[in-house]
Parts: sequence; structure tokens; C-alpha cells
Amino acid sequence: MYKLLFLMSLLCCNICLADDLIKAANHASTAEETPEIVNTTPTWSDKAQEVLMQALSLTGIQYKYGGKSPETGFDCSGFVRYVFSQATKITLPPTARAISQMGKTVKKDELQPGDLVFFNTLKTAFSHVGIYMGDNKFIHSPSAGGSVRVESMDSAYWNKRFNGAQRIEAAPENPH
Repeated sequence: MYKLLFLMSLLCCNICLADDLIKAANHASTAEETPEIVNTTPTWSDKAQEVLMQALSLTGIQYKYGGKSPETGFDCSGFVRYVFSQATKITLPPTARAISQMGKTVKKDELQPGDLVFFNTLKTAFSHVGIYMGDNKFIHSPSAGGSVRVESMDSAYWNKRFNGAQRIEAAPENPH
């Protein structure tokens, strides 16, 4: 687990450093030509990083049926709703099934970090939700007796119960 946290932190630092270098290079080449207009609106990639960091910060919080905060514990949809609310200001519906109807459907081989992944865990489709992290891993609040944790979608249990995935992207904010 600590290796994953370290790798996520390292990845985040490398992405930020690369962005800074690109911005500096662009600024140097355009500084004399035209004034630079800086777009401070975060991209979905930026927000997805926030989603993952927020989710990882909640690792270890106990599962609680109907739970929707770190203080009470989380069920699967409460966890995803809380993370998206904190990281993106997006309000998601209260159940995994309702969340599964939001956003854009994503094929399993096109998953990106921050996408939502759904599973059939109660003999009904879309009864469980988690947040995809990359490398076939996802973070979720699993079930009674468990706590928020990262798991592999390649495990036999999760692989045979996978139902689909959705990408929830924020609508662009209106600058007016």
C-alpha cells in the first residue's frame, strides 16, 4: 500500500514538473511575440488527480451501510459521492445504480484514472461502485467489516463481477 501511495505521489510530482517545464518553454517562446493568456481552469486530468488523492487520503476508513462521511464511515456510493464532492464539486446521486447512469460509458480497455467502475455484488447489476486508479486497480469501500482500500480488478472475484464504467466529467464553467 505504501508503495502505491509513494508511486502516486511520485507520478503527481512528475506530471506537475512536466507541466511547469512545458509552460515555461511556451512562455519563453511567446513572451516577445504576444502577451500570454493563462488558462487557470483545471482540466479533467487535473480533477482526476484530485479525485485520486482525495480517495487515497480516506484509505482505512471503515465501511458503514448508508455511511457518507469520514466521521460515520462509508458505503460504496457514499465514498464515491464524498470524494467527487470534495475533489470536483460534482454532486452524484445516492446509489451505485443511479451513479452508473451518469456521465459517459467507457470500455474496460479505455479506463483512465478517475473513472468509476461498477460491479454486480448483490446479484443485481451496478450494485457496487469504486474509483479506477490505473493499472487495473480501484479504490472503494467494500463491505461490512472492511475499510476503504485499493484492490485489483484482475482478482477472480472482481473480474467476474465487473459491470461497466463511466467517466464523470464536470461541465465547463460559464465565465460570464
